[in-house]
Amino acid sequence: MLEKAEKVFVITRRLFEGDRIRLFVGEVQAASDTAIRVRGHAFVHDDFTNEIVRREDIRTRIISLADAINIIMVIPKEVILENVQYQINNMNERVITDKDAFSMNLNEFGASK
Repeated sequence: MLEKAEKVFVITRRLFEGDRIRLFVGEVQAASDTAIRVRGHAFVHDDFTNEIVRREDIRTRIISLADAINIIMVIPKEVILENVQYQINNMNERVITDKDAFSMNLNEFGASK
């Protein structure tokens, strides 16, 4: 269902109360029926600032399509991945945005620390 060159935003669900949210934005490098290989950026919780920040280093992840722990959303191909940020908007909602034409509300996913 996913194809090479599609861009995705992945939320890995927390399994336990103390688990940290895991977020990833990237471009599909390869896809099979059960997994995708994605190259992009991880987002992590910074304990010092208490914010979710994007890691600058490029990572490659293999993400299962068969595991319900992953929420995978296709984002527009026009989005420049290096511009994607996690923010709290002026309505106090959690969003990912490229600060241009793309913004996705994440409140329904409970995407916090």
